[in-house]
Amino acid sequence: MLKGFLLLVLAVVQTVYGQDAPPNIVMIISDDHAWTDYSFMGHPHIKTPNLDKLASQSLVFRRGYVTSSLCCPSLASLLTGMYPHQHRITSNDPPLDKDSVPGRPKKDDPKFAAGRETMNRYMDAVEGLPRLLGARGYVSLQTGKWWQGNFRRGGFTEGMTGGDPKEGGRHGDDGLEIGRKTMQPIFDFTSAAKKAGKPFFIWYAPMMPHLPHNPPERLLAKYKDKTPSLHVAQYWAMVEWFDETCGQLLEHLNKEGLTKNTVVVFLADNGWIQSPDQPRYAPRSKQSQYDGGLRTPIMVRWPGKVKPRESGALACSIDIAPTLLRLADIEPPKDMSGLHLLDETAMAGRDTIFGECFTHDAVDLDLPAKNLRWRWCIQRNLKLIVPGPNEPDATVELYDLSSDEKEEKNLAKERSDDVTRLRVRLDGWWKGGP
Repeated sequence: MLKGFLLLVLAVVQTVYGQDAPPNIVMIISDDHAWTDYSFMGHPHIKTPNLDKLASQSLVFRRGYVTSSLCCPSLASLLTGMYPHQHRITSNDPPLDKDSVPGRPKKDDPKFAAGRETMNRYMDAVEGLPRLLGARGYVSLQTGKWWQGNFRRGGFTEGMTGGDPKEGGRHGDDGLEIGRKTMQPIFDFTSAAKKAGKPFFIWYAPMMPHLPHNPPERLLAKYKDKTPSLHVAQYWAMVEWFDETCGQLLEHLNKEGLTKNTVVVFLADNGWIQSPDQPRYAPRSKQSQYDGGLRTPIMVRWPGKVKPRESGALACSIDIAPTLLRLADIEPPKDMSGLHLLDETAMAGRDTIFGECFTHDAVDLDLPAKNLRWRWCIQRNLKLIVPGPNEPDATVELYDLSSDEKEEKNLAKERSDDVTRLRVRLDGWWKGGP
């Protein structure tokens, strides 16, 4: 009789979810982290043992890219599987009135609050990962960076961000305690989901190694003698501190017996090159059109289901949402144009990826093109950058990334045929208009 009952349960699970129960999903998102700044990516000094181990267990795309080199639109693309010009969250902040009070914090400006609400409604209007997974029985937890108001507006069932701009909701308010102060909300959530027999989705997006760069002294001491710049040493130490928190999360999954049926995805929201002279980013990194702001390793781990290996294919952050949905046996919405990262044929057949960069403060919340700074595309190793209306003095740029990884030699004039050809591909993706 017991055997018959177990077979019935198995039949129900297979009917609802396919041959296997759906996997748990953990998304780890580093914040302001250069693609070069990991041990497994070849950095000579930074130590990232936990991410190195994760890489050894994962499908790793060393040539991964985000859609935009600014955190708010980049994170929105991760959840929606759409480009910023599609979901319309293009900037970190809304525009302010021209007569705004000088020196008054943005969060206290009436137009700022109204603008943030407009941006939040754009998130309300799309079918993002948490909502789609929730319809299939998943519970979900938001921690860390979250710009779009209360966590429920993204479809999460639980979260740390309340969303009142006057209390810091712009970045994530209490959610920013994750990693820097505690990992307990994640531990409690996974234990409760396990007890309830629910598949779960975790958004772990700590504000790390993001400023403020205030690592524990024990970590800072490891890097002080490796660089003459205290600012660089602090950033390097922050990367290792972030790596430690990733290790704590992954070890907790292991202790709870959850590793085998949990998909872990890793990437950074955008790049960062630390200025040696001040606590901010150097040029050609965050907010820029260059790989220093756009490139990130992308990793996918699912023990026994995803073979650990490195892929030379071009991968993009818009691929993550449709990939995770397919792994949960959910058909992605048509608006999600990204590829399935585990489909080797599709990934090998891709020769071009696209992206866009916008103003930090929006010019017009309703018209993405009004906020545009650059559009870009990469075809194999050639990268084309085309300036938008907010960069009137900029020129078209073309780089051969195979021989010029730092994008120092603009080939646009001498390879005009390639510029014309790639411009056609770029315009075919999005012309940068309404």
